[in-house]
Amino acid sequence: MPRRLKSRRHRQNPPPWVEDASAIEIAATQPRRLKSRRHRQNPPPWVEDKFHTVLIAMRDNFTQLYIHFTWSTWDRLPLITPDIQQVIYAAIIAECQKLGCTVIAVGGIEVHVHLLTAFPTTLAVFEIIKQVKGSSSHLITHEIKPGEFFKWQGSYGAFTVSRDGLDVVAKYIKNQAVHHKEKSMIPHWELTQKSLDNLNRP
Repeated sequence: MPRRLKSRRHRQNPPPWVEDASAIEIAATQPRRLKSRRHRQNPPPWVEDKFHTVLIAMRDNFTQLYIHFTWSTWDRLPLITPDIQQVIYAAIIAECQKLGCTVIAVGGIEVHVHLLTAFPTTLAVFEIIKQVKGSSSHLITHEIKPGEFFKWQGSYGAFTVSRDGLDVVAKYIKNQAVHHKEKSMIPHWELTQKSLDNLNRP
């Protein structure tokens, strides 16, 4: 319902939110702040829709954080054999889900892995990669192939990705085998020694 202007001063000199000098009531369409969670979930009649509710009364934080990881096997040895490749990817996805991350794409070849994931603000980049590498390595060495050598390289690469760039990066990751066969890789995403030298060049 419209609110009345209480003071004579306001009626004589209406504030900016009053449309014209003759008005003595606030326009009924003036956005109002939704104070309770109940109202934000079930907007009252004066709110047009839930999207409008978010615009005029959003109290929760809103983030869209995406990161592209890439890391190699120890000394780039061909340790990711076909028989364990999907097991490793499943372990990576499972660990990401435990951490509250949403995996968009995972892929690679026998010497390295690429991972594209959304992540919450409560996680640091190094925490994500530490947990993902640790859990997948432990699975292979203790359950899948106990006694056989399997180890990740200590280093890794991490690249932030915009929402508009997700499709490009996801397709690149899912088609890793093709890119390497056709030599159509993006060098700085592969972390070869040559690409690292180029990145470090002044």
